[in-house]
Amino acid sequence: MKSLSNKVKIINDPIYGFITIPNKLIFDLIEHPYFQRLRRITQMGMSNLVYPGAHHTRFHHAVGCMHLMQKAISVLQNKGVEISKEEKNAVCIAILLHDIGHGPYSHALEHSIVDGISHESISLIFMNSLNKEFKGKLDLAIEIFEGKYKRKFLNQLVSSQLDIDRMDYLKRDSFYTGVAEGNISSERLIDMLNVVEDQLVVEEKGIYSVEKFIVGRRLMYWQVYLHKAGVVAEKMLVNLLARAKYLASKGVVLPSSKALHYFLYEELDTNFSKETLKTFSRLDDYDILSAIKDWISHDDKILSKLSEMLINRKLLKVQLNNKPFTAEYISSVKNKMEEKGWTQEEMKYFFIQDTITNQAYNDTKSKIYLYYKNGQIVDIVEASDQLNIQALTKPVVKHFLCYPKGIKIA
Repeated sequence: MKSLSNKVKIINDPIYGFITIPNKLIFDLIEHPYFQRLRRITQMGMSNLVYPGAHHTRFHHAVGCMHLMQKAISVLQNKGVEISKEEKNAVCIAILLHDIGHGPYSHALEHSIVDGISHESISLIFMNSLNKEFKGKLDLAIEIFEGKYKRKFLNQLVSSQLDIDRMDYLKRDSFYTGVAEGNISSERLIDMLNVVEDQLVVEEKGIYSVEKFIVGRRLMYWQVYLHKAGVVAEKMLVNLLARAKYLASKGVVLPSSKALHYFLYEELDTNFSKETLKTFSRLDDYDILSAIKDWISHDDKILSKLSEMLINRKLLKVQLNNKPFTAEYISSVKNKMEEKGWTQEEMKYFFIQDTITNQAYNDTKSKIYLYYKNGQIVDIVEASDQLNIQALTKPVVKHFLCYPKGIKIA
């Protein structure tokens, strides 16, 4: 691979100001077509149908994460935590590339045309491919990303209950949506970080920042990520792509880009062949949006109707409930749809029953630890005098139904 020129060393970010690209390797990774593709992948899926400003991309987020990681490493080094130049570079690369496997509209593809493989797994496939291209220079970054490196706190900075990923996306998504509740103090949280016995901890002075972070995360999920209009739009997109995949399996001709055509018509191995990875690297939001616009005039009524509804933001009606809907109620909705002329085949796509879950702090997965001057390390739930922090460890599940707006239920 020929070396790229390293002329641009700073990026102007609306959240943090000037972001420095620390070295040539990271610059070349950012310049790589695999990474540049993230400019064409929206960070928040269909959320711009609710919050019109939410058009920022995975590229914004990844570069912002790299910036925060540089700050975090500098803070830890200033507190006497020994981190080598190689480790600093590797952890910055790990966070830079952590989302490189996201498909168009972020999560929609994981449940439709590229099924059975998560974006995290695809990110790792991309990283291994880049590692070959860069002659093994990403070995340590991949080890940290997978949680296999001996110094566990480096992986915790990339993926944990209080990681750099969350510190950026909460602040960034708050900025672009205008939802102030998510505007956490990521700088303050980073300043309070420390490492004790290979465990990432927050110094006791940072307790209120951690509390705000957890509460802010809960509010952002209910107000933004799990907003009912955004949820139904993503479900409709998943159903739309699933319908396209079904039609493709029956040999129906669907206008689409070469990249999208490949994923609609090919039987895929979840290990991703070299060809599949190369094609996936050319697939982005523009392929999906362009296809949906074309599909409005398709002969298949289901594909056409879903496409038209999404393009014109004519979403299905959503009903939320704290308890599961009764079988009688679900039957009454379906009966009303039948009376209005909806077929059983159409109902597979226009009647949706599912749940959403919000768990601001999962203390069974990993914990956020506070570090006291006397050397004590305490879980935030035990340390906090806010009773709601304990409550936020419990997942809150809401049930929802989606169906066409013309259906009137008594």
